[in-house]
Amino acid sequence: MLDLRFVADNIDLVKAKLAQRNSSLDLEEIASLAADRKRTIQQAEALKADKNQVSSQIAALKRNKENADTLIAEMRGQGEKIKELDALLSDIEAKLATYMYTIPNLLDDSVPYGKDGNDNVEVRRYLEPGKFDFEPKAHWDIGESLGILNFQQAAKITGARFTVYHGLGARLERAVTNFMLDTHTSRGYNEVFPPFMVNRDSMVGTGQLPKFEEDMYAVCGTDYYLIPTAEVPVTNLHRADILLEKDLTIKYCAYTACFRGEAGSAGRDTRGLIRQHQFNKVELVKFAHPDNSFDELESLTNDAEQILKLLGLPYRVVCLCSGDVGFSSAKTYDIEVYMPSYGRYVEISSCSNFVDFQARRANIRFKDDKGKIRFVHTLNGSGLAVGRTVAAILENYQNADGTVTVPEALIKYMGTDRIK
Repeated sequence: MLDLRFVADNIDLVKAKLAQRNSSLDLEEIASLAADRKRTIQQAEALKADKNQVSSQIAALKRNKENADTLIAEMRGQGEKIKELDALLSDIEAKLATYMYTIPNLLDDSVPYGKDGNDNVEVRRYLEPGKFDFEPKAHWDIGESLGILNFQQAAKITGARFTVYHGLGARLERAVTNFMLDTHTSRGYNEVFPPFMVNRDSMVGTGQLPKFEEDMYAVCGTDYYLIPTAEVPVTNLHRADILLEKDLTIKYCAYTACFRGEAGSAGRDTRGLIRQHQFNKVELVKFAHPDNSFDELESLTNDAEQILKLLGLPYRVVCLCSGDVGFSSAKTYDIEVYMPSYGRYVEISSCSNFVDFQARRANIRFKDDKGKIRFVHTLNGSGLAVGRTVAAILENYQNADGTVTVPEALIKYMGTDRIK
């Protein structure tokens, strides 16, 4: 979340920043509540100071065996007023918290202006899409014809937008996961294997709740939610912690299954492996010093790109425009892999710098060399979405005879150079 004092003192600036996101939240109510909060605190503190003074006077009168009934009555009256002000303050702060949780992060000045995804800016490309001397198939057709993906069985045992992997398909999913983890740990990331369920505080800490509750899977009868991404449990590893400046940047990678309702999504992307309710992903998470977090965003994006380079998959990197950046992010790069059957690039990773937005919600801080306690900056990105990587391999490495060539980097994991 944003700093309340900053928002209250810079209403016009915050409004202008939110307008870049096409957001029109009513900040006047926040400014009014912030003023009420300040005034209520001042009144309560003044009464408490006066009460303490009266208490001292009463004690002195009692020591001298003098009558203190008038002062005692006065103190009781002040006590009731203090209780009323404390109750009012609690109510104001609850309303403020509700408002503050709905305000998106402020965008970095380097984010290009735009209305939606059509205005995203391409930064770079790697490899040109390959040419086929036959009509390339969609990955779901390839998977079904090879007997390695079965969507009908998944629909029978669960429902739409789930997949059962068989044989070399299951091995390919596992191979891609292990390849990603091995690559990232070799580049300095510390691997963790977190729970796939988290409590509500964890979801609030990273910004999924309360705003995106309809997209989350809640575990009935508990305070738990199935995670939409490893970002949630891994970022919350340090919730309420005070880290040491010398330890920054801290780098984690994690494999998890991910669960998303994807409310409202539709279209071609709901076929196959691109937009599933359950999918596997390897996530990269960083806790960085505020002075170099945007440099860390560049290196995190490069680390995610490295997977596609080693797999020989054509991709591009785009900087999301102001109208397309996610709720919690200050700046985001999307990595998009080329999918022949789509005839276009499809997102396979989002790499974001949240600056101190998540750290404020989750109270993640560090002590600098002067002993000052400050909020860290958090970053994360997919490194990569495993199912989408499998889909890209099936489509880009398909052959005219219906087989699929295994990328060289995966052969040692697969034990074969061809899926047939």
